[in-house]
Amino acid sequence: MERLKNEKVFPITLRAPFCTFTFFHEMPLLKDSSLVRGSVAMTLLHNARNRFLFLVLSFIFWFSNFIYIPILSPYLETIGGDYTFIGMVLGSYGLMQFLFRLPFGILSDLIKVRKPFIIFGMVVSTLSCVTFAWADSLGWILLARSLAGIAAATWVAFTILFSSYFSERDLHRAMGSISLAVVLAQLLGMVVSGYIVDQWGWQAPFWMGGIIGLIGIVLSLFIYESNEDFPKEPIQLKELVSVMVEPALLKVSFLSILAHGIIFTTMFGFTPTFALKLGLQTDEISMVIFSFMIPHAIATMLSGKLFVPLFGQWKLLKLAFALTAIFTACTPLAETKGLLFLIQGLNGFSLGILFPLFLGMAVETISLEKRATAMGAYQAIYAIGMFAGPFIAGILISHLGISSGFYFAGSLGLTALFFMIVWSHLERKATKHNLKLN
Repeated sequence: MERLKNEKVFPITLRAPFCTFTFFHEMPLLKDSSLVRGSVAMTLLHNARNRFLFLVLSFIFWFSNFIYIPILSPYLETIGGDYTFIGMVLGSYGLMQFLFRLPFGILSDLIKVRKPFIIFGMVVSTLSCVTFAWADSLGWILLARSLAGIAAATWVAFTILFSSYFSERDLHRAMGSISLAVVLAQLLGMVVSGYIVDQWGWQAPFWMGGIIGLIGIVLSLFIYESNEDFPKEPIQLKELVSVMVEPALLKVSFLSILAHGIIFTTMFGFTPTFALKLGLQTDEISMVIFSFMIPHAIATMLSGKLFVPLFGQWKLLKLAFALTAIFTACTPLAETKGLLFLIQGLNGFSLGILFPLFLGMAVETISLEKRATAMGAYQAIYAIGMFAGPFIAGILISHLGISSGFYFAGSLGLTALFFMIVWSHLERKATKHNLKLN
């Protein structure tokens, strides 16, 4: 009976026609249920801490990159830059991402680490802000913005490491969470930008970005990365190359080129300049940012949870691009502050639907060990829009006036809509052809 009290012993009873046999079999000691619950609670707490720290770091990363964005093009005007040069500076940010994002993604997959790239990104982002603050010529300004582009190229490692904290079924939720952190960082950074300039001068946003970047460097040393997500077998380079020609990835990347061309030509480019020409003061730029970024943040939160189940991914993309094309082209028609705020709010909401949707669609069909390459390819390709959009718009504005830049950006939305309609037609045609063959 003493052995029965030991949890290692398990009684087994066999019943035969004329007798019953009972014997005892030793079993492994089971954990107490309270210990199991405690272990699960600790795991959940650990995961929550990892996610929270990572979201804070992501917020800091983009805050330091965006705190000076609204005042950048007006600042360049004050130090003698023409619209062509302003377009070149704005475009250099995207060009560096186009050049570096894919190599960073491939290298991250090959050496099976993400964290060192994140630390590197924070260091270069901080260096960019400090270079802006010290810059005394247009050449140094161009270098500083190029450094910001190199830092942003490491975002591929951020998104892939953060997604590893979630299960596959929660991938869109993960992308929605980190997209929200980005949008909030952009919102807060851009909102305070004009006020900081009004209080302490043009250089102040750059210094503040550098100080906050230093905090981010320290936090980046404490983020969690597990090697368990990677396969034991080495990944072949040719396997990674095959990821980059995935048809679904290329389609999403092309559409993202156009979407980024729109937002980097407008809100992250020439919208603040247009607002100042309309009569707003530097400290009123924050109202333009609020009117765009708050609806943008709301749409980012609702995109995956509400709109995708309601419309489906591709129908939602068509609707959002159609709306943003209209609102972007209408921006130069605004003759009052109120109308400008309204148009920016509607456009911010339309664009906010797109970006988290792109993030999930870019990697949802790609195996985990190749996702940094897929994300690197996606982010490198859409960076074309980040430098080509403002660069072409800058040239147009120099010759045709500031309205032409917004008409150009609106045409990018119509181009995206056109291609999606063509793709849908070709897919329906191919489906009918396959049905006939079967």
